[in-house]
Amino acid sequence: MTEANRKAAIIGGGVIGGGWAARFLLNGWDVAIFDPDPQAERKIGEVLANARRALPALYDRALPPEGRLSWHDDMAEAVADADWVQESVPETLALKHKVLGQLSAMAPAHAVIGSSTSGFKPSELNADGARAIVAHPFNPVYLLPLIELVGDPETCARASGLLRDVGCHPLTLRKEIDAHIADRLLEAVWRESLWLVKDGIATTEEIDEAIRMGFGIRWAQMGLFETYRIAGGEAGMKHFMSQFGPALSWPWTKLMDVPEFNDELVDLIASQSDAQSGHMSIRELERLRDDNIVGMLRALRRTNTGAGGVIAAHEAALPAPVATDMPVTGDRQVPTSWTDYNGHMNDAEYMRAASDATDRFMEMIGADADYIASGRSYFTVETHVRYLAEVHAGDRLRTTTQVLDGAGKRLHLFHRLSRGNGTLAATVEVMLLHMDLATRATCNPEGIVAEQLSRMAAAHADLPAEGSGRHVGQRNKPAVEPA
Repeated sequence: MTEANRKAAIIGGGVIGGGWAARFLLNGWDVAIFDPDPQAERKIGEVLANARRALPALYDRALPPEGRLSWHDDMAEAVADADWVQESVPETLALKHKVLGQLSAMAPAHAVIGSSTSGFKPSELNADGARAIVAHPFNPVYLLPLIELVGDPETCARASGLLRDVGCHPLTLRKEIDAHIADRLLEAVWRESLWLVKDGIATTEEIDEAIRMGFGIRWAQMGLFETYRIAGGEAGMKHFMSQFGPALSWPWTKLMDVPEFNDELVDLIASQSDAQSGHMSIRELERLRDDNIVGMLRALRRTNTGAGGVIAAHEAALPAPVATDMPVTGDRQVPTSWTDYNGHMNDAEYMRAASDATDRFMEMIGADADYIASGRSYFTVETHVRYLAEVHAGDRLRTTTQVLDGAGKRLHLFHRLSRGNGTLAATVEVMLLHMDLATRATCNPEGIVAEQLSRMAAAHADLPAEGSGRHVGQRNKPAVEPA
């Protein structure tokens, strides 16, 4: 099968199964879902709605067209011709034995069969003859890239390639262990937190504040060991270990002791959680979570750090927009961070979209990072914007760029920003000058840049540029002649 028509079968919906469905579907895979729950289509539909709002907002390039989504009452029908089969049934070993055994018999031989289990080892999952690997995701699956893989090395290697194609970060464990890596770390924090609440040290809200106001932010971009390496100062990790190592023997932890999990503790935790977050519905909390994750991941993406590096690498592999009569210099979904209190795209973000389009156009003509490193570039000297239609979060925004003038040191561009339905949302006219970065003086471009500009200017000469002040077939100077 080609990448364009790969198929994933999701067995068991809910939050995790729905997240898997969204991850594959929004990356162009066909997705078949089997779930006997009569509410499955509604529940997964709500997860997909959140994913369509959030996942494309991570990228400045459009994701592939969605694959085909289908629902099945028969499990064998759902897994037919599948390249990936993901089991996300409840965390009961007997149930997983039954389902994974059936899937191993029904699924194509080439298909990866992954289990979303958060705790069971592959040897336990396959005790009755199944051929599954652990493919443990993190909620929301459509945004968080980490997938823990455990099991047959050859299958895990094949799974890693498929997961990278849909923007995930596969982490293959060196050996199997209960609860894998991340959940063991989370369990330690969870147990300590239960004691802090039970002993009256802190409320659920205060514990969450300790995480989100402090070390949670550090962990998001640097993890644990790299954070502690910095804590050791110039002397590094050895100094940190020698300074704080003795604390390991101090009575700071109750990791080997668990509070009695009785109704009293459950009611205490639940009541505090209700007081903390009960004013928002689960769907509102999910959207708030997604917006925050998108914002953090986009920040990390700009520095190619941590999970942001996964997004950047995935975006680089996405297909470039297909040009028509003019080059497409932008094709992306508008993130919520680009909207203001009126609910539509902020004025400044039109300029950002145009600036990104200018940068992309410069790359197209050869004025890229290597060209800039050689001591030449273009500087913007004048910009004119016309705001023609509202743009909202989640809208598809497509930018095309026309060369009005590319002669000599001047570069006169006309960007059209259109919504997905073809509505022209804005035009942005930009004048740039070619510069020598050493002397900071204007100069003429040479070589491939001059050749590409001449070719594009000739191709665009007879195209209309309504609102730019240029008439069809004529080259106008800008309103203000640059010095």
